[in-house]
This record gives sequence, C-alpha cells and structure tokens, in this order.
Amino acid sequence: MKEERWGNIGSKFAHLTSAHPCYNEKAHFTTARIHLPVAPRCNIQCNYCIRKLDKCEHRPGVTGSILNPQEALVRVDKYVKEMSNLKVVGIAGPGESLANEETFESLRLVHEKYPDLIKCVASNGLLLAENVDRLVEVGVTSVTVTINAVDPEVAAKIYSFVRYHDTIYRGVEGAKLLIEKQFLGVKKASEAGLNVKVNTVLIPEINFEQVKEVAKKSAENGAILMNIIPLIPLQKFKDERAPECDELTIARTIAEEFLPQFRLCRQCRADAIGVPGEEPCGVPSTKKPEATGEYYHA
Repeated sequence: MKEERWGNIGSKFAHLTSAHPCYNEKAHFTTARIHLPVAPRCNIQCNYCIRKLDKCEHRPGVTGSILNPQEALVRVDKYVKEMSNLKVVGIAGPGESLANEETFESLRLVHEKYPDLIKCVASNGLLLAENVDRLVEVGVTSVTVTINAVDPEVAAKIYSFVRYHDTIYRGVEGAKLLIEKQFLGVKKASEAGLNVKVNTVLIPEINFEQVKEVAKKSAENGAILMNIIPLIPLQKFKDERAPECDELTIARTIAEEFLPQFRLCRQCRADAIGVPGEEPCGVPSTKKPEATGEYYHA
C-alpha cells in the first residue's frame, strides 16, 4: 500500500496511526492489541448479529467468557508482561460497549495503571454523543462506529429494533433515530479530539448503494478512516450472500473519494489478543451458531 494515502489522515493523528493495528496497515502486522470482553448487553438488534459464548468461532459478537472490570485489568496485566509489542486495549463487545457501565470502569482501571496504552472502543453510535466526555475521562483516544446506511428506509431493513433510554423503536422510526445519533456521535467525538473510524458492513443486496453516502457524511462529520467489511451471513441474514471480492473493491474505491480505506480488517472476536496480521487468514467461521455457546439478548 502506498504510504501517501495515509497522509490524508494528517499529522494530528500520527501517534495513533503509527501504532494502532486497526488504523495503520504496517502496525497491523507488528502491533499487538487486546480486546476486553466486558460488554455483553446491546441496545440494538442488527439482523446479521448473534452474540454468544464460544471458544472457537471467529467473528465479532463472540467471546469465550465475560469479564468484570477487575478481571479485565488482570488480563491486561498478564499480556503486558508477555507481549512487549502490546500497544492497544480495546472494548468491542460482545454487545454494545457504551450500553455497559463495565466498559467505563474497565477503561478507567486500565488507564490509571497503563496511561501510555492506546484505549479504543467500538460502538453502534447510539449513545456516543452523550458519552464522549466520559470516554475522554477514561483515556479513550479512538472510536470505531458501525454505520450501515444514511437512508432510514434502507437501515430499517438492517435493524430489527433500537432501544434508546428504555424505549424500543422499530422500522423506519428506529432507523432514523439511530442514524441521527450515529452522525451526531461522530461529530461530537471528532470535536472532542477523538480519532473516529467508521465501519460499514457491506450487504450487497441491501446497502451497496449507501456506501458512498456513508463515507461522505462520515467525512463531513469528522471521521478520518473507513473500514468496509463483508457481511457474515447469520441470524435473519443467514440467507443473504456475502459480497464478492470485486464488490468489496468497488465499494472501497467509491468510498475512498471521501475517506482513506482500511483493507485488512480481521472481523475480530470480542476477546481477541495478539497481532492481527499474525492471525489465520480467510473468511471468518460461519458455522451454525446453534452448535455451541450461550446467547446474549438485548
């Protein structure tokens, strides 16, 4: 990959893009990260998502166990000693990071003990705007927001429901609320000095035409990087097809007009540990989820 592409991100974020394996393609093969699975609950239901306990399945929403904040700190202690190249501590579920108080307590404990480690969270964005200050307080410097559409009619096909402050919204109403909160969250996080990456799950028959608009609006609100990832056919979307390689390439090329594209995402587990680029290549497992594990419902 040509180095100049990353010049678009700017010197403001150079410290992060040089070290974070999900922001820099060189760091992807040299820097270790640890995901702390402390956030089991979720506040939306994506039609492609099943959250579960499983020791073997490799995809987002899966973890071998749920940790409390103290256990999370112990895990960081262990791997800091074992991995000299461990630079990043992230929370990516298995549910919605910001819908779990354990996320903030875990990050607080880690930041107090390891202020030099990069802290990041993955979020659906629903609660991001109202939690930006809390994230800054616990040392978070980067946020990944999954945004799959800008058109509520399209988004309503992707989400079964949105639960916002104990009220459940469905259909276009829920999708519209989610989209508004997502872009507001991107804007507020960027204004607060956080590095914002946007993930988009490419569902060829549903949101391919949305990719350009997601990239454009994300850039307008301050995002610095985009990661378009292929659908893993599960749950209500078990019969939807995953995108072909050329479809991913086209989508990334279109989106790159507005945002630099990250192309090496492994679609990691919520308890992933190590250097992403050293993990096995290939499509994440899509074995039947009923085969093992415990489900987490919103």
